[in-house]
Amino acid sequence: MRVLLLTQVLPYPPDSGPKVKTYYVLKYLARQHAVTLVSFVRDGDRPEHIRHLETLCERVVTVPISRSPVRDLGFLFKSLAGGQPWMMLRDERAEMQAALRELATARFDVVHADQLNMGQYALPFTGSRKVLDLHNALWVLYKRLAETLPPTKPMKYILLRDWRLLKRYEGALCRAFDAVTAVSQEDRAALIEAGARDDIVVIPIAIDTDEQAFIERQPAGPHIVHIGTMYWPPNIDGITWFLDEIYPLIKQQIPNVRCTLIGARPPASIVERAQNDPSLTVTGYVEDPLPYLRDSSMMIVPLRAGGGMRVKILNALSQGIPMVSTTVGCEGIAVENDRDILIADEPQPFAAACVRLLADADLNARITRAGRQTAEQQYDYRQACRPLDEIYMPQVLKP
Repeated sequence: MRVLLLTQVLPYPPDSGPKVKTYYVLKYLARQHAVTLVSFVRDGDRPEHIRHLETLCERVVTVPISRSPVRDLGFLFKSLAGGQPWMMLRDERAEMQAALRELATARFDVVHADQLNMGQYALPFTGSRKVLDLHNALWVLYKRLAETLPPTKPMKYILLRDWRLLKRYEGALCRAFDAVTAVSQEDRAALIEAGARDDIVVIPIAIDTDEQAFIERQPAGPHIVHIGTMYWPPNIDGITWFLDEIYPLIKQQIPNVRCTLIGARPPASIVERAQNDPSLTVTGYVEDPLPYLRDSSMMIVPLRAGGGMRVKILNALSQGIPMVSTTVGCEGIAVENDRDILIADEPQPFAAACVRLLADADLNARITRAGRQTAEQQYDYRQACRPLDEIYMPQVLKP
């Protein structure tokens, strides 16, 4: 079939959660369909990234997008005036609409909108089967994030308003598509609560367990790592919580512990902490985190807000990196406390779980082995993406 895939981020290299999710869906689809990819691009997207995607796709069309505080403020005023979610208005671009109008004469069997933001661009393709591929229930994510922000933050009040608008928007948009996918049962339930159709198919985020190969770790002492985009508000909140309330408890019991935070665009508030704490390293974006992972004892996922699935957990399971996560952090992933992960939601238990992994080599090895088995059996893209075949099937059967 001929498939039009619409993406909010260029899905290569797969170095962040949304990009991993989209890249392996694309890789699966490209094995049996002719895919035209239309994607927003940003300053950091390189020509060689586009060339790689061209090896998978029949055609790749890119549309530049940028954001600024002034532009965001304009979209906020538009949201206040019209009642549309601010988070969706931020991605309205005439350039994307123009690019898709040029493709309107081509016949696509399926138009596959990746993430809620891209759903608006799929609706005009009335002659195609339309699939909405959701990475999370956004209304839940922003509701949780609003609840973690202090009353002094203006963003709290923007999100308190926006999550309610998003809840209505998500439910209505889901009803406008022929098929909808979610990455977890939790997200499926949240979308149905928002008024979406009740036949949403759960397809977990997938990885390539061959590419995310098992890592033989040899840490030079107790070493905690965290990987995640450091400009994403839930990550900033989680890391700040960890550094304020958990890391000091760990250092009391393991004085020689180190912690490395890996991820693009860390805020000044976190960078400054590393300048005052020799045990803490903030790397910024790292193209290849493998050296840090080889030197790691464990990983942390201290999220208190979020939705969907954490790709960092799937990668860590596949690579054999044991971890401690909050319940929110590992939500939607088929892991079990004390089997293939340790789970804790309060500072004292979270710190105690970290100390267990750092000090108990047998526990560390057992969690490592079980995690790799979970990744291979449930989250390799060649297995996990198979439900897409049935979602696309009604179009195949049409005369």
